[in-house]
Amino acid sequence: MSSNVADASSFSAEIGEAMHAFARRLYPICRSITGEGVRQTLSAVQEMHPELVVHAVPSGTPVNDWTVPDEWNVADAYVADMSGNRVVDFREHNLHLVSYSEPVDTVVDRATLLDHLHTLPDQPDVIPYKTSYYQRTWGFCLQHKRLSTLGDPRYQVRIDATLQPGVLNYGELFLEGRTDREIIVSTHVCHPSLANDNLSGIALSAYLAQYLKERSDRRYSYRFLFLPGTIGAITWLAKNPDAARRAHGAFVVALVGAPGPFHYKQSPEGNAHIDRVVNRVLDTLDVEYVRRDFSPYGYDERQYTSPGYGIASGSL
Repeated sequence: MSSNVADASSFSAEIGEAMHAFARRLYPICRSITGEGVRQTLSAVQEMHPELVVHAVPSGTPVNDWTVPDEWNVADAYVADMSGNRVVDFREHNLHLVSYSEPVDTVVDRATLLDHLHTLPDQPDVIPYKTSYYQRTWGFCLQHKRLSTLGDPRYQVRIDATLQPGVLNYGELFLEGRTDREIIVSTHVCHPSLANDNLSGIALSAYLAQYLKERSDRRYSYRFLFLPGTIGAITWLAKNPDAARRAHGAFVVALVGAPGPFHYKQSPEGNAHIDRVVNRVLDTLDVEYVRRDFSPYGYDERQYTSPGYGIASGSL
C-alpha cells in the first residue's frame, strides 16, 4: 500500500471514529420538531461550528400554507400498575413515548390503555417510533412481546409534558465560495434516539461542513441546514426566498449510517447538475449503489422541489 493510500485510510478511520462518538453523544437526547432536545442538538453542532446560526420562529407563525406548531417538551412519562411499578417507562428509552403526546395524569382501564399502545407484531423485540405532531392525543410504544404482561384491569398513566406556544428552532451554516451559486446540504434533527435515522445524517453533515471549511478553493457557496423534518424545511423556504432562488441544487442527507450500498434518489428532472455529479462520483468510486427516480414520498427533497421553489434536490 502506498503512503498516500495509507494516510487516506488512517484519515477515514479517524473521522469515522469522531463521527461515531458525536452520534453516541447525541443519542440519548429526546428530540422532536420543537423543544429543548432540538436546541441541545444544535448546541452540540455549534460547538464544532461556532458560525452556526440558530434561528427561533415563534409558534403560530404562518409559513406558506402551514403554521409553526406549539412547542413540546417532556420531563417524564410512564404507564404504571396500581402499585406504582412502571411497566412502560420513558426514562428507559424515549421511543416509548409517542412524540408530541399531550399531558396526561389519569387512571385508565386496560381496554382504554391498549387503544393508546403501539407495537410492531412482526418485529416483537423492537420499540416502534410514532409521532402525533398535528393531532392532539397521547400514546406509548413498546415491544410487542411485552403486551402479554399487561393483564391488570387498571393502570396509571402520567405524561409530564408541556405543549404550548414557544418556538421552532433550526440551524444554518453558510460557507461562502467564489460564486453566489449555492448548494444546500439539509439534514433533519427532529428524531429522538434513532441512530441511522437520523444521527447519521447530523454527524455526516457536521463533518462534511468541517471538511469544506478547511478548503480555500470552494467554487460554490454551501448552506448547511439542520432542521426539523417537513415543517423546518417549509419554514426555511418561507423565510428565505432569495437564498432559495440562488440554490443550484440541494442534497438531503438521511439514513447514511447503515450497511449496504449507497442509495441516491434523483431530482425530479433526473438529469440535473447534482444528479450528473453524484452519478459520476459513484461511478468513479466503483462502489455498489442504487439509483432511484424521484417521488414525493421521503424527506425534505419534496419541500425543496415543490412548486414555487423548484430546487433540483436529490437524497443520499
